[in-house]
Amino acid sequence: MGKALADRFPIAAATFEEADRALGEPLSRIIFDGPAETLTLTEHTQPAILTASIAAWRVMAERGVAPAFVAGHSLGEYSAHVAAGTLDFAEAVRLVRNRGRYMQEAVPVGTGAMAAILGLDEAAVLKACAEAAQGEVVSPANLNGGGQIVIAGSTAAVARAGECAKALGAKRVIPLKVSAPFHCALMKPAGDRLQPELRAVRSRDPRVPVVANVDARPRTTAVLAIDALIAQVASPVRWEDTVTFLASAGVTTCVEVGPGTVLSGLVRKIRKDVEVFNVQVPEDLGALPLHA
Repeated sequence: MGKALADRFPIAAATFEEADRALGEPLSRIIFDGPAETLTLTEHTQPAILTASIAAWRVMAERGVAPAFVAGHSLGEYSAHVAAGTLDFAEAVRLVRNRGRYMQEAVPVGTGAMAAILGLDEAAVLKACAEAAQGEVVSPANLNGGGQIVIAGSTAAVARAGECAKALGAKRVIPLKVSAPFHCALMKPAGDRLQPELRAVRSRDPRVPVVANVDARPRTTAVLAIDALIAQVASPVRWEDTVTFLASAGVTTCVEVGPGTVLSGLVRKIRKDVEVFNVQVPEDLGALPLHA
């Protein structure tokens, strides 16, 4: 993840080195060499994805790519704020390592779950969750678009909500392999622990608007950006609304930066009129436009 960029571009290599210094541990070695079970611990996964994403972003920026807006899905909102200049990269790496720890520690392993519901709209998913809750937590966590909504909450409540969703006409319900039930009320303790660190971090007004997960609206000041990052820990990610907002603001080209192409696929499903690129290896750079 990111090694091909680091091998070819000095600024990418320097980004991985900066992350190692910021954390005081060899994150880059874990990213490049594993073992996988260490990398997939969320306290490593979150800074690893952030680092790989910013390495790719810095290579793009050197080539003159200049976005009109930036946005990210969950953890990606931190990458977006680094790209926009709201947060320094080194401080963001430390923040997201703690974010991962706090999220993992908020709910004992096995007591929370997430599941993807395919083929139901938000209203139907909300109904399924309400019918299934029975005093426990279950709610939409990722409103991803393309007929996909992820729910999160207590393990039993998520299972019941999946059955309710099937009864309401869901095409499929897919349990997800996750370490914690992200973006639901069970994450409030994590948000409470992260809040003072986010309030204390040095931040600046973003150079370009950052579209927030919590309401799919742009943040143009540091204060409002930090408020949104605090709120998103225990709130659903409104990705479909984010893409719809960007398109309504005149965006015709999107570039997914960093490992994976999941968001590229979602954007294509939400807005077929938006051109989509992704950058995770050097070969991806040749197709890029100079504005996005």
